[in-house]
Amino acid sequence: MKTLLLNKEQVSKLISMPEVIVTVEEAYKAFNRNQVVQPDYIGIHLPSPRGEIDFKLSYFEPDEMISMKASSGGFINNPTDHKLPKNMGSILLFDAQTCALICVMDGSLLTGLRTGASGAVSVKVLARKNAQKVASIGTGNQARMQIRAINEVMKIEEIHAWSRTPETLLQYKADIEREFGIPVIIANSKKEAVEQADILITTTRGTGSLVEADWVKPGTHIIAIGSDQQGKQELDPEIFRHAKIVNDSMEQCTEKGETWHPLNQNIITKADIHAEIGEILLGNKTGRENDHEITIFDSTGMAIQDNTSASKIYRNAIEQNIGTSFEFFK
Repeated sequence: MKTLLLNKEQVSKLISMPEVIVTVEEAYKAFNRNQVVQPDYIGIHLPSPRGEIDFKLSYFEPDEMISMKASSGGFINNPTDHKLPKNMGSILLFDAQTCALICVMDGSLLTGLRTGASGAVSVKVLARKNAQKVASIGTGNQARMQIRAINEVMKIEEIHAWSRTPETLLQYKADIEREFGIPVIIANSKKEAVEQADILITTTRGTGSLVEADWVKPGTHIIAIGSDQQGKQELDPEIFRHAKIVNDSMEQCTEKGETWHPLNQNIITKADIHAEIGEILLGNKTGRENDHEITIFDSTGMAIQDNTSASKIYRNAIEQNIGTSFEFFK
């Protein structure tokens, strides 16, 4: 039995954003068809100035594939002290029939891709059909990934961007305009950016309310990406009071996501959560019903997204004869 090894450069050549959007949709549907086993993920927080490392596991029954991903973030001294990235990831794929390890691949790119794709999937079912303007609170790597993915499913006319770091904001503007030709308007404040949004993306590591309820206009679709651990927060909980709330995983979002905050403050109950996105994709629940609704997609990220996306990379690698094979057992 041979195990395939794929580095970051090889992974980048083996998957495209349109393919990842398909694999993420597949993951969400499978999750709500009860074809997935996905234990709660484990996080280890290391002493400052180090960050955290998370471990996510899943079993995808239709493909008989098991995945395990380790992803780290917040290691701000890595580039200078160790010549390593601040954030890293690794994925292991196992054949569920035998539990043999069939692939080891870099997971840092995949995490960004599948998280970006989740926003695009939500746009397809929750954004207004005439949406044109995107606002981005946060301008890091994931903010870019969201634009790359959303650009595949709609025409973005302009982006209003805000960051607390002016240098990062200017670089984001230059990168997006060069890659996509979409005008990026630098907002003077968070409020100024949010008030322009048809689609609002939040991708920060915030620990408090960054977006206030009275800034959000009717018809806005909000993609809340940053909150995936207790203590993180980007949205004023009051936004949830009259919004259509959609989670990727209700269990995760009510414990670790943005949805936890309005629940904790008794602004909403679990009964007020409209759906998991897989239910909408399967046609079991409605998506957007009119142009006045405020919709929120709270995405904490699920291991099954890693599974279906990594499996596609693995299949592409086999078809294209890319990667290095080695044997644990001879």
